[in-house]
Amino acid sequence: MPDTMELKKKIAELKKERNAVILAHNYERGEIQDIADFLGDSLELSQKAVELDADVIVFCGVHFMAESAAVLSPDKIVLLPEIDARCPMADMARVDSLRSLKQQHPDAAVICYVNTTAEIKAECDICCTSANAIEVVKSLEQRKIIFVPDKNLADYVARNTDKQIIPWVGYCPTHNQILPIDVQRAKNLHPMAEVLAHPECRREVLDMSDRIFSTTGMVNYIRTSGSNEFIIATESGLLHRLKKENPHKKFYEVSPYTMCPDMKMIDIKAVADSLENMKYVITVPEDIRIKAKQSLDRMLAIKRKR
Repeated sequence: MPDTMELKKKIAELKKERNAVILAHNYERGEIQDIADFLGDSLELSQKAVELDADVIVFCGVHFMAESAAVLSPDKIVLLPEIDARCPMADMARVDSLRSLKQQHPDAAVICYVNTTAEIKAECDICCTSANAIEVVKSLEQRKIIFVPDKNLADYVARNTDKQIIPWVGYCPTHNQILPIDVQRAKNLHPMAEVLAHPECRREVLDMSDRIFSTTGMVNYIRTSGSNEFIIATESGLLHRLKKENPHKKFYEVSPYTMCPDMKMIDIKAVADSLENMKYVITVPEDIRIKAKQSLDRMLAIKRKR
């Protein structure tokens, strides 16, 4: 089996040959983040895919992220190095069940978190991210909102708007298992550290946190913050980037159980194999792609604030 240096060299050669770029989510393995051309959250990376003058996008993340890139960039080949890398929360939302819920609430707008399949996006009026969910909800005329699929993000939005939120009963297993006892333990160990939490966490965890941010929000806040210690209540992969970009600051995991198995499926060998064999190509049927893109485009028209 080739060693890491050989694989990196092979990837560099294949990227040039294929006119390809590597996009990596903030939760990916450190080794993947280090070889990526661009790092970010799922929406940032999909937008970057649109902007780039590349023929091939190697999306190091999970399936719905590569789908979003394919929806926004139908002229590019989008590869997902591990086809089984999926998002459990995205898979909790089913089209037939959503259609049934829409029939029960015909006067409601339907918002889907970007962490959903293209099929679900095609059924929704507008998408949102953890960074702009509040702004998206506030922008809508309807008083009643069906919010898919994250119940924790839905609760966070409900507490920060005056809209009636009808939540889907989905959740991110990684964020949902962060408990108040974990936050308190980390605060006891690091009393000078600020607690930054992702809005996919439970309400009780958010209430114990100093600030609530998306992953990109955390990256931007820490870069300019006068604080030097941070407890990070989100998936552990983000700490690699935070430590690399802020070598003089200290970062602590809120819990030893904040690793998403799906986000860690892709390794350097998988990226090399993906580029060499052009696998796995992610495509979206055109009728679904057009509707899903409308949902994403409506969101992109709203200014991102965090």
